[in-house]
Amino acid sequence: MNRITERLKNGILTENPTFVLMLGMCPTLATTTSAMNGIGMGLTTTAVLAFSNLLISALRKIIPDRVRIPAFIVVVASLVTIVEMVLKAYIPSLNKALGIYIPLIVVNCIILGRAEAYASQNPLIPSFFDGVGMGLGFTLGLTSIGIFRELLGNGSVFGLRIMPASYQPISIFVLAPGAFFVLAMLTALQNKLKVKGATYVDGEERDIACGGDCSACTGAVCAENHRMIAADAEKKKAEAAAKAKELAAKKAAEKAKMEAEAKAAAQTIDAAFKKFEDGQTSGTEGGGQA
Repeated sequence: MNRITERLKNGILTENPTFVLMLGMCPTLATTTSAMNGIGMGLTTTAVLAFSNLLISALRKIIPDRVRIPAFIVVVASLVTIVEMVLKAYIPSLNKALGIYIPLIVVNCIILGRAEAYASQNPLIPSFFDGVGMGLGFTLGLTSIGIFRELLGNGSVFGLRIMPASYQPISIFVLAPGAFFVLAMLTALQNKLKVKGATYVDGEERDIACGGDCSACTGAVCAENHRMIAADAEKKKAEAAAKAKELAAKKAAEKAKMEAEAKAAAQTIDAAFKKFEDGQTSGTEGGGQA
């Protein structure tokens, strides 16, 4: 149960695909013209995520490593086809609103990323709830952006009028540029509140000179960052060389030990043969004298 809870929390909060990892930006920006579209796209992706993780986890020991990515795509494409047919049959309005972005779920980097990073290496139940958690986190992100865009662009939320009659809708927020504006505002709010995300990392968690605070970046420390990265690469290279040298020395010592043991065994055998031959010679001489 603790592992299931951890997987759900990880997807919804700790590694939220929209606000922390900044993944799946294409459907995030394109389909969130309203809160209903956002929640519809999010739940559709959640269903595909959960069941693709489940199937990939079940097949993880069968799928050859060399063809795992094509195999993952086949699994995801099959599920997306099923989901699209269900939407066409039961929620045609949502299917029409989301349009081409439903088939594009096949190549959503969140789904393939979770399949590669988690489902292909873990048991069924944790993988299933990892997909559920990531899907709900994605749904939360899309719905949040959709609420703001619909509220500012139409004065309503989920089709219900919120703003007073005197409110003049800002139509740009339901157009393509509005998605960028809303995402930028929410990300700025996230940085202001110092919430961990793709554009804000606590300085204590990063060794780079700027501390990882992209919102305050002026480019002045980029050279220092590059120097630190180069130094880190050299350090890793030196550690790898030292480890290889140590391994070679260990192998040489083992080889020398084996040679010494073989030599000692050969000397022991030679001594035994010599003793045997000496005994035989002494016996022959004694018999002749008798």
